[in-house]
Amino acid sequence: MKAVTPGETKLHSTAKKKRGFWATFKEQKVLYGMSIPFIIVVFIFSYMPVWGWLMAFQNYRPGKGILEQKWVGFDHFVALFSDEKFYQVMRNTLAMSFMGLIVGFTVPILFAVLLNEIRGSVFKRTVQTISYLPHFVSWVVVAGIVTKMLAVEGGAVNQLLMGLGFTDSPISFMSKGSWFWTIVTSAELWKTMGWNAIIYLAAITGIDQEQFEAAKVDGANRIRQIWHITLPSIAPTVAILLIMSIGHLISIGFEKQFLLGNPLVVDYSEVLDLYALNYGLGMGRFSFGTAIGMFNSLVSILLLLLANGAFKKFAKQSIM
Repeated sequence: MKAVTPGETKLHSTAKKKRGFWATFKEQKVLYGMSIPFIIVVFIFSYMPVWGWLMAFQNYRPGKGILEQKWVGFDHFVALFSDEKFYQVMRNTLAMSFMGLIVGFTVPILFAVLLNEIRGSVFKRTVQTISYLPHFVSWVVVAGIVTKMLAVEGGAVNQLLMGLGFTDSPISFMSKGSWFWTIVTSAELWKTMGWNAIIYLAAITGIDQEQFEAAKVDGANRIRQIWHITLPSIAPTVAILLIMSIGHLISIGFEKQFLLGNPLVVDYSEVLDLYALNYGLGMGRFSFGTAIGMFNSLVSILLLLLANGAFKKFAKQSIM
């Protein structure tokens, strides 16, 4: 019998993998075909705009082609990192991002676990429905509700505080910069908690119920079952969502800050996206605004790769 060399074994394994891929492609050709429109949409709206990053290295002026502009190298990045306002904006962005990550990530998990422990199906469905309804409310409406609730005259929060004797006069919450980060984080938590909990509830529903039955036989109470069965079972879902959330730490948008902010708290409300809007597009400095957006995207990619690598090494979980 002829001996098989390591090289032949490796070649055979590679050929087998290739045949396996094409066999899978042939079997799932309908699914591959269905994914083509989504790939085209992602390419058009996510990859083609990257061509516009060239503007960050030019002194862009409307009316000329992008390759006909004056090239200025890294001048806009030098101006960006030399601006003291940029570091203040980064402070606000990172502060609200970390507060939103800590509060907005842990509370939905706790809410989903507690909601799963409710035995009454009618009450459980009612609470779940009420909790995720704010997700469908626009930030314009949410900002209006928050402003009215915290208003000095007739605001429900001030009326409650004075009624309970915590303060003798109304507090102007919306004019205090030190309160702005907390207000934004609380409003975002109220709006997104129920919707974010749906993913964790779905993961909890997929847990094998025999594990809970076995734990009951062994004498484990409900707290022990949550700690030793529920939380470890949803850990992969938590890790994946946490990695994705870390990748968006500085890409938090500007809607809630723009709508809840005012000139009195601008030093605490202006974030990176608002900075790009005001000092880039608002002043006609298109190349400067592109440089800000490019910095935002590159840092987001870097954070995503670092978070994915850390989780892959220590928690054996990753998204790629």
